[in-house]
Amino acid sequence: MIGRTDALLDRPSGLRGLVVGYSIVGVTQGLVFGALVPILRSLFDGKVPVGWIVIAAVGAAASGAALIVTSNVGFYVGIDAMTDALMRKIGAHVTTLPLGWFTGPRAGQVSAIMSTSLQNLMSVPSVFLQQLTVAVTTPATVVIVTAFVDWRVAAVMILPIPLLYFFFRRIKTIVGPEHDREERIHTEVSERVLEFARLQPVLRASGRLTDGWDELNRTIDASRVSTRASLDRQNAPLARFVATVGLTLVLVLVVTTYLALGGELQTADAVVVMLLAVRFVEPLSLLGAYASGLRLADTALDSVTAVLDAEPLPEPAYPKEPSPVSVGDSAGSAVGVSVEFDSVTFGYDERPVLREVSFRCEPGTVTALVGPSGSGKSTLTRLVARFWDTDDGAVRIGGVDVRDMASSSLASMIAMVFQNVYLFDATILENVRLGNPTASDAEIHAAARAARLDSVVAELPEGWNTRVGEGGALLSGGQRQRVSIARALVRNAPIVLLDEATAALDAENEAAVGAAIRELSTGRTVIVIAHRLETVRGADRIVVLGDGTVEDIGTHDELIGRDGLYSSFFRDRTDAAGWTLNNKKSQNEKPRNEEVTVTQQKLGIEQENNG
Repeated sequence: MIGRTDALLDRPSGLRGLVVGYSIVGVTQGLVFGALVPILRSLFDGKVPVGWIVIAAVGAAASGAALIVTSNVGFYVGIDAMTDALMRKIGAHVTTLPLGWFTGPRAGQVSAIMSTSLQNLMSVPSVFLQQLTVAVTTPATVVIVTAFVDWRVAAVMILPIPLLYFFFRRIKTIVGPEHDREERIHTEVSERVLEFARLQPVLRASGRLTDGWDELNRTIDASRVSTRASLDRQNAPLARFVATVGLTLVLVLVVTTYLALGGELQTADAVVVMLLAVRFVEPLSLLGAYASGLRLADTALDSVTAVLDAEPLPEPAYPKEPSPVSVGDSAGSAVGVSVEFDSVTFGYDERPVLREVSFRCEPGTVTALVGPSGSGKSTLTRLVARFWDTDDGAVRIGGVDVRDMASSSLASMIAMVFQNVYLFDATILENVRLGNPTASDAEIHAAARAARLDSVVAELPEGWNTRVGEGGALLSGGQRQRVSIARALVRNAPIVLLDEATAALDAENEAAVGAAIRELSTGRTVIVIAHRLETVRGADRIVVLGDGTVEDIGTHDELIGRDGLYSSFFRDRTDAAGWTLNNKKSQNEKPRNEEVTVTQQKLGIEQENNG
């Protein structure tokens, strides 16, 4: 474990020094008991061994002082090496991993490592390592002292050591899998409880207040049975370990008594040996329990290693910078960069998502990505930010492959707004300023006005100092979205990626934010994913995606003039504008609104409500 920890930290952790310090504590404790030999011999002879008493007292004081010093050092090592250093290393490493690594339970895994695993590791230097070392060195010292009194008794002490070691290893082997099994069981129970709680509105609305309990009860019953079985499997080798230690004490006492009655062992020596035997088994009996702690520490190190071994996105040896271009006229010129997809092919594991996708987004323009769910729209925006690397082809910014750019440089050029917004449990001002910590108040207020966040702030009792709660839970979906948009705008990045950024806004605010985005597109390359037609038709260019390929590209008017999916949708929408439920249809005629719905689903665009 010590070698693994040193390797993870890339430096000495300090654990080896602690082992030496704790060993000194254990040895001195054993020697203090060893001093009882000359003390009791002298007392039985009617003498007072002042010298040996002083030596024993000094040894006890030295042992206590060493324990205090090493324990304090252990606390510092636990905080510095086992938590702070590893936590910082994990945090730094996670930021280099591709987003694809965070699929499935990975986010929960990192959270568990940062809390439970590192907490377990923090107690290793100050508590577990101390107890384990003392539990080994003190009995070892006692055996050596006993050998000077009578080698036969010392041999009896050593006799069960191989069997104890076997049980110790057995405990370590069993504890790890059983601990993992218990964690899975507890997770399942928690999920069932949360599920039952979330279903309360549905269950109560349908008058089925007790439905769901059966499944929850079955899960709880299974958890109880499995947990008891797990404890039984863990306790069996531990019980055998403790029983063997107890039998060792009995055997030592029997042999000592036999030797004393036979005159082969002096009375004083027999008393000392019995005291030493008690001191021998006392820490040894606890050693079995420490095997569980050792296994949990190994499991925690396994979890940390699994994260740190994950391959990050490769960084270029010689980073390149994009070539900016001037955008606009002399009165309002700006500098921007292009975004180009060149024969991009990409898939998640074995599932292909994009195939030979090629198009270019010019600076100062808004490009809308349109297509059904699963057509690859969101994936394209994430490839721009290099959340993943393409399987084939290239994504270029300003003519430079994103793989040839430094990650920090790439991140500074992109502002993103996702459909599912996450806000930190801080104030609105702090969440907006997160986009640009050096932004002035004037810049923040300008971004807020553009995102129509200023009207939200004006209505809140504490204004900009209103806390949003964890994840932004204290705000509505539309309010969270406006905070997110303002946060992206204040970055003043040359590339803005909007993934359903206006989905949580009503029609009026969506139109206002859409106008602000077009206004702010001067000098910026804006790529927007939207399903509402009014948002799409205002784009400079529309890219229609289908089944991972580009089906059509053009402006709204150009696409309408072609006989494609986009024009088909628009015609259906126009025809449906005057259609009402009172229209008479023959029994064999397919209702027109069904055709409209099918086309909308294919294209992934919502029809606005025309009343």
